[in-house]
Amino acid sequence: MRVLGVDPGLTRCGVGVVEGVAGRPLAMLGVGVVRTPADAELGHRLVAIEQGIEEWLDRHRPEVVAVERVFSQHNVSTVMGTAQASAVAMLCAARRGIPVALHTPSEVKAAVTGSGRADKAQVGAMVTRLLRLSAPPKPADAADALALAICHIWRAPAQNRLQQAVAQHALHASKGRPS
Repeated sequence: MRVLGVDPGLTRCGVGVVEGVAGRPLAMLGVGVVRTPADAELGHRLVAIEQGIEEWLDRHRPEVVAVERVFSQHNVSTVMGTAQASAVAMLCAARRGIPVALHTPSEVKAAVTGSGRADKAQVGAMVTRLLRLSAPPKPADAADALALAICHIWRAPAQNRLQQAVAQHALHASKGRPS
């Protein structure tokens, strides 16, 4: 499975591509950051993020795009910018028919480090170890994008089984049979 992880942000949108399957060594195929100037008009920043993500989609042809689920913070303007960048990533994937998976920051931290409360340094260190890199990707947004991709690769098999079980239950229930 090839996954493009996106750590959304207006100024720095982390992107990283990881390939592999759960239970096997993973490979990083690319990592970077789509940057926009903080003083640019919002619409121009969103277009720049779209163009950057489209380039990553063209270059790496992921099977899934994993995006950090936006969560409520104290700073509403930060949440809005993150949500807007997140929506651009989802739009780019949807336009191409690529499935999108959303993962919360705590899910990603727990998957990669074993603790949903891990700090950025711990996530970076584990991404470095898991992908056998010589140094943690910089900035942290890039490491977070790789962590999102890793999280999805590891969680997807269980999520797929759960979705299939729910679908089977719904099918049996619609036919009036016990599941």
